Amino acid sequence: MRDAILALAKQFSWQPIVERPRKRKFKKIVVAGMGGSHLAADILQSVHSELPLRVHRDYGLPHIPVSERSSTLLIASSYSGNTEETLDAFEEARKTGIATAAIAIGGKIEKMARQNRVPYVQMPDTGIQPRSALGFSIKGLCALMELEGVNSELSMLARTLKPASLEDRGKKLARTLKGSIPLIYASTRNEAVAYNWKIKFNETGKIPAFYNVLPELNHNEMTGFDHTQKNAALSKRFHVLFLTDEEDHPRTQKRMAILRKLYQARGLANTIVSLRGANRWMKIFSSLILADWAAVHVAALYGAESEQVPMVEEFKKMIMR
Repeated sequence: MRDAILALAKQFSWQPIVERPRKRKFKKIVVAGMGGSHLAADILQSVHSELPLRVHRDYGLPHIPVSERSSTLLIASSYSGNTEETLDAFEEARKTGIATAAIAIGGKIEKMARQNRVPYVQMPDTGIQPRSALGFSIKGLCALMELEGVNSELSMLARTLKPASLEDRGKKLARTLKGSIPLIYASTRNEAVAYNWKIKFNETGKIPAFYNVLPELNHNEMTGFDHTQKNAALSKRFHVLFLTDEEDHPRTQKRMAILRKLYQARGLANTIVSLRGANRWMKIFSSLILADWAAVHVAALYGAESEQVPMVEEFKKMIMR
């Protein structure tokens, strides 16, 4: 896992090739993917909310009116190429006449893409976990969506991201979190970042972790920590990580500051983790690398193996019976 983190910046120097690119344009794009295979689409959508992009994390397809099917593209994103739900979405799109494209390292998705002669991007198979292939995934996705400008911006991260420089901060954060359940809070615009933090603690750190966004949580979740003497012990299991961003809406920043004061008054442990970087991409990926390091060191503190996901593999075997 350490090698994967240290090598993340190099992923952004990869130049994806689209096999059999389409000439036509689409008004809507649906990215079907599960687990680590939809994280890149989440991040892309958070930075470029103007894109007609929808992320689908289920079997089949989201509702697409008949009148819109001819102008919709489904991109099947599966790192392994064998994700059950994504294969089902790909097949359903083919049945309903919706144009398809795919991105994977191989597997059944690759075979289906080649058999149906649809646009396809093959990611490098470097032996890493899907959650560690964000650079490959987002660059491949941008290539399929013909976002050349965005891909150029991402390529710069190969030079500017410095994963090794963030390890000490991650290690310190892991020690701070020991014995607690992380609860990650961010603005709505940074929801994809918060979600990625949660996933890294789950898959890499092997601990429970949860996330939510402001301002929505000010209308519901925070009241769950307004505890009484009898249920105060429940709150003490959590440690809130406030992902702050100076570019967030001023009122959201104020809400986060006030919420932190309220939580502190109730004895709820919390830490501010600022998003830092010269631009939006640097902020996001530097933050996610910090999360990687924190999760790796959390795993080490508990004597857990950080890379593999044995319960996922066990589940796959059981559901295929």
